[in-house]
Amino acid sequence: MAAVFALACLTPAATACEWRTTPEAKESPRVVSAAPSVTPRTAPVRTTGRGPEPPETGAWLGAWVKPEYHNPTGRAAALAEFDRAAGGRLGIAHMFQKWNDPFPGANEEAFQAQGKLLLISWQGTDTRSTVSGIYDSLIRQRAEDVKAFGAPVLLRYRWEMDRPNLAASIHSPEDYVAAWKHVRGIFTEVGVTNAGWVWCPHADGFAEAERRAAAYYPGDDQVDWLCADVYPGPEWASFSNRMDHFMAFAQKHPRPVIIGEFGLTQEGRPGQRADWMREVGPYIRKHPQIKAAVYFAAKQTEKPLYDSTFGNDPESAAVFREMATDPYFSPPLPTR
Repeated sequence: MAAVFALACLTPAATACEWRTTPEAKESPRVVSAAPSVTPRTAPVRTTGRGPEPPETGAWLGAWVKPEYHNPTGRAAALAEFDRAAGGRLGIAHMFQKWNDPFPGANEEAFQAQGKLLLISWQGTDTRSTVSGIYDSLIRQRAEDVKAFGAPVLLRYRWEMDRPNLAASIHSPEDYVAAWKHVRGIFTEVGVTNAGWVWCPHADGFAEAERRAAAYYPGDDQVDWLCADVYPGPEWASFSNRMDHFMAFAQKHPRPVIIGEFGLTQEGRPGQRADWMREVGPYIRKHPQIKAAVYFAAKQTEKPLYDSTFGNDPESAAVFREMATDPYFSPPLPTR
């Protein structure tokens, strides 16, 4: 396997690239029933006291790494090789799961064996179908499995819900919030306390008025971690430019922040990728509300084409390694 800094594909879905190329669920809308509510919680900075406690100082750093072999051994090996190339201090392993995928399972156990904190991105499905109750048995099984897993996990339910290409299954901000409350309500009924719920729109949703990302927010009593995905895009928007729009929202809510995905998806002019990366570490240090950041390294050979790997970009690889070996980005992981 080539050095994993020549990473293959980091994208949100069962494998990091799949959500961009796999059609979303196409269930027909069904009669909407009332969503069960979650009892409001009052814990302060500790958010709800659910899932992993954020570090008191510093921020965890992690990655999703597309493996050569899509099995637990291959996934664990790919992350381990990427981690070694980055200095061996990454704390978070990111995993993507489709709506019907059972989890946690062998993949998550392989990452846990490496001592990693898990970020699990769960794809979601049609919001109105979700609230109708037809998936309640599936949701309950996931809740029971997460509870039985025992270890703290970060659960990122239907990320980037503000993307225009998801409108057919998300329907509206109100439908999304109802689906979130329905799913989380079942997890609460099951008694799942080891999962921290991560609400994660795209950072562009705060910079572009038509996206209205904030309208999808379920509320402080529903969310344990705030999140945004941040990429330069073809216009090469700076990391700070995109994050400033999101952080203006985040600073109004007493929740820790995780950058669910960041990566270099554009080729850029010579040195431009490394310059974009150089903003990341100092920006996170300036905003102590940010408690974690997860790199997304992907090489997509089918449309949409992109390559956020470091295989042909040693300058950016060096910038990432410098960040990853900074003690600020390797605080102790949660013990419970």
